[in-house]
Amino acid sequence: MLEYRHEVAGETVTVRVPEDDRDLRAFWDWIYEARKRGPIALDTETSGLDIYSDGYRLRTVQFGDAREAWVILWERGGYFESYAREAITRIPRLLIHNALFDWLVLDRHAGIRLEDLAPHTTDTRVLAALIDPRQPQEGGIGTGLKPLSAYWVDSAAPDTQAGLTAVFRSLGLTKETGWAGIPLTEPTYLLYAGLDVILTARLEPVLRRELARLDVRPALVDYEHEISRICAHMQRAGMVLDVEYTERLSRQLADQAEEFAAVAARYGVANVSSTAQLGEALVGMGETLTERTASGSLRVDKSVLSALADLSLQGEPLGVRTPNPLAVAVIKSKRAAKWNTAYAATFLATVDAGGRVHPFISPLAARTGRMSISRPALQTLPSSDAMIRRCLLADEGHVVISTDFSAVEMRVLAALANVRRMREAIAAGEDLHDFTASLVFGPNFTKQHRKLAKAIGFGKVYGGGAQTISRQSGAPIEEVQKALRAYDRVYPEIRRAASRWQREAFQTGMVSISATGRRLPLDRDRTYAVTNYLCQSAARDVLGQSLLNIEAAGYLDLCRLPIHDEVLVSAPKREAEEIAREIERCMTWPLYGVPIEAGAEIGGRSWGSLYGADY
Repeated sequence: MLEYRHEVAGETVTVRVPEDDRDLRAFWDWIYEARKRGPIALDTETSGLDIYSDGYRLRTVQFGDAREAWVILWERGGYFESYAREAITRIPRLLIHNALFDWLVLDRHAGIRLEDLAPHTTDTRVLAALIDPRQPQEGGIGTGLKPLSAYWVDSAAPDTQAGLTAVFRSLGLTKETGWAGIPLTEPTYLLYAGLDVILTARLEPVLRRELARLDVRPALVDYEHEISRICAHMQRAGMVLDVEYTERLSRQLADQAEEFAAVAARYGVANVSSTAQLGEALVGMGETLTERTASGSLRVDKSVLSALADLSLQGEPLGVRTPNPLAVAVIKSKRAAKWNTAYAATFLATVDAGGRVHPFISPLAARTGRMSISRPALQTLPSSDAMIRRCLLADEGHVVISTDFSAVEMRVLAALANVRRMREAIAAGEDLHDFTASLVFGPNFTKQHRKLAKAIGFGKVYGGGAQTISRQSGAPIEEVQKALRAYDRVYPEIRRAASRWQREAFQTGMVSISATGRRLPLDRDRTYAVTNYLCQSAARDVLGQSLLNIEAAGYLDLCRLPIHDEVLVSAPKREAEEIAREIERCMTWPLYGVPIEAGAEIGGRSWGSLYGADY
């Protein structure tokens, strides 16, 4: 038996690593006694993050309580595997930090089903996020195990992480390759693994007490665990990758990046990422650049380039000026390179042996609880994109169904702020942006007026000011400011509610409470963001409840991705119409008397077919 001692919060703890059958029987005796005392923390060490990629390895499985940890060398196989697997199935209450990851690792590589693990798990990352969802760069503690443990358990908790990084370097490994390459019995590695479960076991009761002190509803904790389980279910399912199309697309994007970089070079920009070269060239072409960065350089970021290229931030033509050819070339070159790296190449690098990709779904990614999808970040794709979406397919014999909420941001705002005229328009089945444009600009409003009214509405929800709205809509700043004043006159409840929410936040320690009881910390210099946080959080929970409704209706196995306010489904072609109607029903329900409505669209086999792709 390998044994290691360490100090945690002034107390000596022990990490044990069984080496033979006798040691494993001692581990089993410990499991038998420890499970009587309370929950047992569980963790895994693996060869990396891409759970479904070829060659991925589960290396260790570790168990622990507040004073003792056992690291089981799963990679050795045989009895080590069987003892670890049996122990997991016999533990009635598990503690896991970032459970979604370990659920899927054990589901894929240990034969322990997600459905069997999730009901017995408390995720300490979920508990922490409900106390304070902010990351360190936002002024919060963060939701990683080490920073949380440093704050709540022992300030020296991150020391082993730094020590392990040093071991990686001494072996010629990086932080990315170290997990796969470090010897299985390296002492710092084993100590690191064991301390993680000890810290998790110590963290859970502290977080529980803090949640009770802050009066966070237990129902919200249970709800978030259910949403994590549903997201894990969708990540496990993944989507079929059209490998041949994706390989061809990757080559095309690489060629496009070079082609448009060559265009930029003709204007004197040898490196499209050089802001100095780009700023100098644009000024030389007669463009007026007035904004500067903190360092004093000319600002030529995406918003500036988009305006010069006569494009919205979403890439839609504005029709307000002649596009600058250099700005167009730089945008196209950078976008092609980014899309190749972030999407096509990532799909190809992570596709599993069965031809499926499994994008990471994070159920509590943003401060508001908003979900995100990473590796690749599919939620950042423009709404008009068919090219990248064409890579992802429904199952054989299936078609893709996308069910999207109708103007959910504005409906949530109407519900939370009790906006009378907006509620009446929604109840009457009016197109909300048409209705608003008619109030702000009169019955003879134009298409551009509607676009501006829509941008102002989103500006109210997301906290965008006149400058942002001007960039998004292409309207002159003076017109935007005038329209904003008119908007406030026709919907005065929004401004009054925003002021009230800000006052309430100042009275409650700069924390606003969402419709579901979620704590939303505010920054003192950005209290105006409270409207955004409340609306975005409520919209996220509208999606979360809809996913629960979909599961209750028996369609969770068909769900593939939650994208913003959209649920993507792979459904048998012959049953698609019926399934589309049922999912619409699951996503249609009232919020404070305002109907939340959803519409389903049935495509072909590829996700891109919903955006114009031919397959």
